[in-house]
Amino acid sequence: MKRTTLAAFAAVAAFQINLAHAVDVEGFKFDDKLTLGNAQLMVNGTGVRSKFGKRYAMALYLPAKAADAHAALAAKGPKRVAISLIKDVDGDTFAGAVSKGINNNSSDAEKAALKERIKQLSDTVTALGEIKAGSSIVFDWLPEKGTVLTINGQAKGREIPGEDFYSALLRVWLGEDPVQSDLKQGLLGKAN
Repeated sequence: MKRTTLAAFAAVAAFQINLAHAVDVEGFKFDDKLTLGNAQLMVNGTGVRSKFGKRYAMALYLPAKAADAHAALAAKGPKRVAISLIKDVDGDTFAGAVSKGINNNSSDAEKAALKERIKQLSDTVTALGEIKAGSSIVFDWLPEKGTVLTINGQAKGREIPGEDFYSALLRVWLGEDPVQSDLKQGLLGKAN
């Protein structure tokens, strides 16, 4: 009986410790640390995408803190972009915005090299149709697999090869022409 009570208290304490280490952004919880593949990642920063109102909350996870976009882009090992939708979004609209962000932050040579992989991601996201508010969209970089898209915990589409693709994806938010400057600063841990 005592062991069961002790185990219950330990479980509650562990749960409370985990809650204490979650980052809250617009009511969405992002863990401050997580394991991806065989790596420990920490939340580098968070922010909110606002365009005609708040669209989504997001967090960037890296192996080590990086306050500079170049350092974040150059970080080796697994990485994660976690997005929680504040409003419904059509898959075609989201795919178009991501494709535009990649193209706005890539040279002509990079665009040519990425073209088929951008189309692969775009086709996968467009096929989802409407993605409801509260949904989780995760882009993981796993060096042994590539870019993995997960919606509400379920992998979607095929893995997209090449670290150059994931770097281009990160530049949507961290590039020279980011979708939103204050969101870039937030993801770099500078402001929210």
